[in-house]
Amino acid sequence: MANYNNLIEVTQAFSSESACIEHLEKIRWNNKPVCPFCNSEKTYKTNRGYKCANRECYKKFTVKVGTFFESTKIPLQKWFVAMYLITSHKKGLSSLQLSKDIDVSQKTAWYMLHRIREMLKEKNSELLQGEVEADETFVGGQNKNKHKNKRTDETQGRSLKNKSVILGLYERKGNITSIPIEDTSQKSIYPTVIEKVKKGSELITDEWGGYNILNKQYIHNSVKHSQGEYVNGKYHTNNLEGFWSLLKRGIVGIYHSVSEKHLEKYCNEFNFRYNTRISSEENRIDKAISQCKGRIRYKELVAKTLSEITFKPVESVQMGLFAI
Repeated sequence: MANYNNLIEVTQAFSSESACIEHLEKIRWNNKPVCPFCNSEKTYKTNRGYKCANRECYKKFTVKVGTFFESTKIPLQKWFVAMYLITSHKKGLSSLQLSKDIDVSQKTAWYMLHRIREMLKEKNSELLQGEVEADETFVGGQNKNKHKNKRTDETQGRSLKNKSVILGLYERKGNITSIPIEDTSQKSIYPTVIEKVKKGSELITDEWGGYNILNKQYIHNSVKHSQGEYVNGKYHTNNLEGFWSLLKRGIVGIYHSVSEKHLEKYCNEFNFRYNTRISSEENRIDKAISQCKGRIRYKELVAKTLSEITFKPVESVQMGLFAI
């Protein structure tokens, strides 16, 4: 396995396309090729990749097929460097900066970053349990420095006129997940918490009424921010508040603005970095590569509505060394 802990070592470890392909095969297949079309392990090597020996299939393939790298004309070395940069920069990396770093157009860098963000999405993760903090935050809605005729009235507080809501859930000494939700009502909060947090866990929130419906499913305790209470023994949501500061500073300082359609992808990015914060650079990028199964096309990324996006993971492709 290649060893790398900084950008110089990354470029040295992946100095050629063959070195990148060899590493990708090691992580994805553990050097035991599997046909992405029929899931057969009976394959043989060809001059350009592999061919399935199953008579009912008999198709040619490479390690890129069924992944976010499929049909890409960009060298894998640039993909690996891009994954290293986006996973190691605490507040993210703009497409303009990436285009300069790896010598591609800004449009190509934007496309690459969104594919990587989809790759970083947690797959088959275990339910959060134990002491779990829950909190919501709002993105957008800033009227400061806007011309008077472009400002939106009555956007203070929990108004959703020009803001999006993100719900955060953090297992203390464990992982975090943040996901955009429609609003802060019980009907939006309840199914998300039920899906992500194991029933019977201790849920710690603020006093917002949208969490009250969870009292029967969890041991629910809250702090009363409206009364100036932010810490009451072990009851607080300060860990999530710290995560929100990273997320918002990344959006404001690096990306400047994000669309509601792609907000979940940016959450994937910040979730992944936070959950691998104590991992080595090598393990972090290898885990990202291990989650490369699936594909999303450019026309789906630029679709005007969420309903036009038809991303589907390729379920037939088996993962190897770093499968989770």
